[in-house]
Amino acid sequence: MKKSSIILSAALLGTVMAATAQRVPADPERVVMLDSVEVLGTRAEENTPVAFTTMSKAQLALVNHGQDIPMLLSTTPGVVTTSDAGAGVGYTSLRVRGTDATRINVTANDIPMNDAESHSVFWVNTPDLASSLHDVQLQRGVGTSANGAGAFGASLNLRTEWFSATPMAQFSGSYGSFATHKETVQVGTGLLGGHWALDARLSNIGSNGYRDRATSDLKSFFVQGGWLDGTTAVRLIAFGGKEDTYHAWDGISRDQLDTDRTYNPNGEIKRGGKVVDFYEDQKDIYQQMNYQALCEHRFSPAWRLNVGLHYTNGFGYYQEYKNARTLVEYGLVPFTAADGSTVKKSSLVRRKVLDSGFGGAVFALRYTGKRLNATLGGGANRYINNHYGRVLWVENYMGDLDPSHEYYRNKGRKTDFNIYLKGNYMLWRGLSAYADLQLRHIAYTIKGVNDKWDWTASPEHAQLLDVNEQFNFFNPKAGLNWQITPKHRVYASVGVAHKEPTRNNYTDGPLLVHPRAERLTDWELGYAFTDTRITASANFYYMSYKDQLVLNGRLNEIGEPMAENVPNSYRCGVELMAGLRLTSWLRWDVNATLSQNRIKDYVGYVSDYNADTWDDLWSQTAIERGNTTIAFSPSVIANSVFLLNFKGFTAQLQSQYVSRQYLDNFENDDDALDPYFVTHLHLGYAFTLPYLKRVNVGVSIYNIFNEKYETNGYSQTAALYAGGDKTQPYKLSSDPRFYPMAGTNLLAHLTLTF
Repeated sequence: MKKSSIILSAALLGTVMAATAQRVPADPERVVMLDSVEVLGTRAEENTPVAFTTMSKAQLALVNHGQDIPMLLSTTPGVVTTSDAGAGVGYTSLRVRGTDATRINVTANDIPMNDAESHSVFWVNTPDLASSLHDVQLQRGVGTSANGAGAFGASLNLRTEWFSATPMAQFSGSYGSFATHKETVQVGTGLLGGHWALDARLSNIGSNGYRDRATSDLKSFFVQGGWLDGTTAVRLIAFGGKEDTYHAWDGISRDQLDTDRTYNPNGEIKRGGKVVDFYEDQKDIYQQMNYQALCEHRFSPAWRLNVGLHYTNGFGYYQEYKNARTLVEYGLVPFTAADGSTVKKSSLVRRKVLDSGFGGAVFALRYTGKRLNATLGGGANRYINNHYGRVLWVENYMGDLDPSHEYYRNKGRKTDFNIYLKGNYMLWRGLSAYADLQLRHIAYTIKGVNDKWDWTASPEHAQLLDVNEQFNFFNPKAGLNWQITPKHRVYASVGVAHKEPTRNNYTDGPLLVHPRAERLTDWELGYAFTDTRITASANFYYMSYKDQLVLNGRLNEIGEPMAENVPNSYRCGVELMAGLRLTSWLRWDVNATLSQNRIKDYVGYVSDYNADTWDDLWSQTAIERGNTTIAFSPSVIANSVFLLNFKGFTAQLQSQYVSRQYLDNFENDDDALDPYFVTHLHLGYAFTLPYLKRVNVGVSIYNIFNEKYETNGYSQTAALYAGGDKTQPYKLSSDPRFYPMAGTNLLAHLTLTF
């Protein structure tokens, strides 16, 4: 975190704390101001014919005790979550309908949060952001037009907290298994002088992790100040975090799941092929600062303009111990050892650095009429990211080693423009038509030296990157929504989305053959019933992909796996949801996603298990699998949530079942995550004390039945030939790796509201 940012944050927090001497209402939800600042151009509304789920601040608060945002969304339809440390703190992610993080568009107040190159959101960089959210909307499928990358299977729209109408102060703390803890302080001035308001949050999260050495040390803040009157509202927001995590990026074997379930292979120091110790500084350290300036002006009851400016600065690195590395790969020359021998390989410590800046603007001009609601919106964004690597130490190195020695450096630049026009028009008695048209232009370049060594070049040298790509996409969407009666609603829609390749698709693929953009056509058909005691809905979807990028085992020039475009693939299924209010204080909600996720005419590639030369490695066997299941796409995801709220006592029982997930596209049961059924219980009690408006105490018990399960992994499939003779028949050899989740564990939590 830069010094100026720390000083600014401290000054704002001090001002807020000085202004919060008054007591606040007991209601745990903040009072919403009528003139709240929102940029909501990409949000779905009740009459939008797309599948979406919205979680309110109150719903988030029931489960927000230390785990990351993906874990808080685990019971929403079609969602599967992962945690490399096994306890939901640190590096976590989510998949929706089987699509991974690179295909899920994430925005905060309509500001893009996906990294422009990797297309992912690393939630570890913004820890405890959930404590500053008003609500979260998850759109499944193409959804509505969105700013930024992703939007190729799901969109996650975050809306940060509005100002409190009266002064407030709150402290919350958690502590539990694996020394997991969270401390959060939130304060707000309320409305000052009828126009001004200031809010702030500071958070500290730490955990030893379920897996060995999978520690997390996370710090974050959120500050917003604003000015409001009857027609105009301005809000300035700064939020960010710093993370310090020990790597838990590598999985373990199936045998280790039974014999040494918490083992973490990252940081291994080997001698003679045996692990003798672990490197203490095998860490990922990154800090990210997000700045937003949001302005809303209401010209009239019908017309409203939202404008948002943003800038995100990120800087960090990951450091790791590498055993017996070839020195020339790191720009180092072989050296003569004390015994006179020439050393070409040696263990070393390397650091890979990222230094990025991302800025731009978004806007949404909204019209609200009797029959027509329309929005003209868009955004323009610019991204620059410097990638470089340094060698910090070499074992027994004879010679001078410059501490700033770089072995690669390259720069990615990306410009992204989009404009959209969307609207709902009431045709007749509850029947409305929806249209959404988006144009998007992307220019992307990568220039410099890659971190990979090209052994096939003559002479050998580090790979040179020279990517200069431009894409122009037209993404149309249309649909119908019919509110038949106040209780019955049906809708249908079709939408098209395009997606440019990620940075890895270029750097890990053949240097002279660039991947093609992907195309998705999404058909949705839904029905919903709403009553005072019962809600029920069914949503059918068919997502047809052209040129989807998948890992198929093919190797690039230096023998590394790469993703390739497959001509045809699809995801189809039904999402079933139901809710029943059993009594005034007890509710039961269930949902289930039943799906088929297939690649048509799939051809995968495997190398020789006994390969000991480059020629053997590149001599791959093509396996024609035909119609096969897409990796990480379970056919069944089911959730059940019982919620009890009685005289200050709350209890929420969450259960999730996820069917088998294949780790690659060969549909081999040995290379798969086993089905699992896991249950969590959240208990809480709220009461008042002198000088306190509210006290909340409780405990969350995760995995109460101690299920042994894994939510993520990777495949290492190869061809095994009898006797090593390639003229003989082969069989597939499976050696997958898994990320185990924690058994029964708990977090106790306390919240004091002043």
